[in-house]
This record gives sequence, structure tokens and C-alpha cells, in this order.
Amino acid sequence: MTVPYLPVRYPRSRGAGSDRLRQEEFARLCGLHPDLVRRFVALGLVPAARDADGCLWFTRSQVAAVARLQRLRAALPLNYAALGLVVDLLDRITELETELRIRGRTEPVRPPPGNEPTDSDQTRSTQWT
Repeated sequence: MTVPYLPVRYPRSRGAGSDRLRQEEFARLCGLHPDLVRRFVALGLVPAARDADGCLWFTRSQVAAVARLQRLRAALPLNYAALGLVVDLLDRITELETELRIRGRTEPVRPPPGNEPTDSDQTRSTQWT
């Protein structure tokens, strides 16, 4: 027995700018109303390029950024303006953790001068571990 499958349409590559999406298509892919997408752009949550006619253009990679905003909005009782701050802080934490991981591989982490542990500190710490 064979199972009939419906034909699937794949979008054609439109050259170098094929990853650009108009506002309506971007909103549809994100599952949002186009007005909410405009609000995200106005709040600076999602960067967008404007053409000569004033139309907003987005990249496909920004769909993931909007999904992240939606997850944070659902998980935290914050308004959209506060979400911008939360996203910036989360990005900064990720950047610092990555830098620390890279730094830890290349150079040892030493205590600052003058804060070397004494023998009594080492003895105390081994007693409590």
C-alpha cells in the first residue's frame, strides 16, 4: 500500500538577497501580527532595514530572535520594553561566559596580588569540604 503525499513547494532562490523577508512574510513566519512586528522594531527589540518606500525588511535569522522574545514574554511577567533589557543582559552574560571559557583555556586564573590564601585559610577550607 502506498501513501500519497501532497506536493511541497520550495521557495526559489532569488539570488544574494534571498534571505530578506518583507514585514508581512516575517510576521507570518513568526506567528505575529504585523503591527506587533512594527512595535518590536520601534522598541529596538528587532533590527530592520528600510527600503526607499519605507517598507521594513528582515533576515531569516531574526525569526529565532523573535521566538526568544516570545518565550521570555511567556515565562516572565514583563512588558516588551523590559524584555529588551533582559535580552541585552542575557547576551552580555553569554558573551562574558564565553570570554571566561576562552581565557581559562589560554591563561591560568590567578588571585590578585596581595590576596594570596594563607595556610590557615587553606586548612579551614579543607576542614569544611
